[in-house]
Amino acid sequence: MIHQYERIALFVDGPNFYATAKKLEIEVDYKALLSHFADAGRLVRANYFTAVNETEEFQPLRPLLDYIQFNGWNVRTKPALEFTGQDGHRKIKGSMAVELTVDAIALSPHIDHAILFSGDRDFCPLVTHLQAQGVRVSAVSSIKTTPAFIADGLRRQADSFIELDDLRHAIAREPRNAAAA
Repeated sequence: MIHQYERIALFVDGPNFYATAKKLEIEVDYKALLSHFADAGRLVRANYFTAVNETEEFQPLRPLLDYIQFNGWNVRTKPALEFTGQDGHRKIKGSMAVELTVDAIALSPHIDHAILFSGDRDFCPLVTHLQAQGVRVSAVSSIKTTPAFIADGLRRQADSFIELDDLRHAIAREPRNAAAA
């Protein structure tokens, strides 16, 4: 639960959040997502973190990043690393966990509630640190997927868990074919 007087910040682990929403068949309207949480409390900042594969000529993520940045999000990117795995296949790596963690710690004196859009257990130490600073932490992910997209340890460590599927009505884009009807 978010209290209206709370100063809140959103921290979106882009790839993790995207994978969770896709598994739930939710096409996220990032403007509606921002609005939903801005209405719930005093929104201080909304951060979206993702790595970008800059070796590709066409970057499919770029239109989304431009759109959300234009609509109130603070977008943090870094180049993804491309390498060949032991199996000989091309792989791309680009975790933004450190950047998200550093930003959350830096912002912690200015917020009452951090809302983390990720299910990655690597964020458990961040949650513990924020809580020690007096910041409440909510984790947004899903247990309705198979397997669950949130690590059990993260769900237990957070002050509250928000099931992404429960936000569907507030943050989902209207289906394209329904809009044309």
